[in-house]
Amino acid sequence: MKTEFARVAWNMCQAPQKVFDRFIVMAWKKAMLGSCGKGTLLGTGCNFTWQNVYIGDDVFIGSNAMFMSTRARIVVGDHVMFGPNVSIITGGHRVDVVGRYMTSITDGEKLAENDRDVVLEGDNWIGANAIVLKGVTIGRGAVVAAGAIVTRDVPRYAIVGGSPARLIRMRFSSDDVMAHERVLR
Repeated sequence: MKTEFARVAWNMCQAPQKVFDRFIVMAWKKAMLGSCGKGTLLGTGCNFTWQNVYIGDDVFIGSNAMFMSTRARIVVGDHVMFGPNVSIITGGHRVDVVGRYMTSITDGEKLAENDRDVVLEGDNWIGANAIVLKGVTIGRGAVVAAGAIVTRDVPRYAIVGGSPARLIRMRFSSDDVMAHERVLR
């Protein structure tokens, strides 16, 4: 009984913060994105470079996600789910300049290959603590397992995991993919 009262009291105290986060903070964050579709929810503690992130419809991004993109774009299609603590990083640092510390090389001195777009084609599930690095396209219907580090493109309807991420299996057979896509049209 005492525990139940404490739980109810805690939930009542948290309610105003949840309302504030959902209707004020989330709306403000969505407005800062390059674009944001309908039905998108951002978990608490998300840290994005907002202007280079483009999100489709019906997307859920788990708490503490980090999307870093100073030059390239992060494009998230429709119907995508992200677990908590997912990171997407579209860039890297120059490591090829002789006679200078890497910390002294500015963003303006980067080469084109130092920053590349990351694209999620849609109908994706990205598991908790996954990391997706520059230049990767995650195909329609693909799943990235929790904790995976994705350094290469992921084929449509593939399930990948590990570090670096490798194919675990396909979600569907070729016939099932055609049937699945026919139903979704």
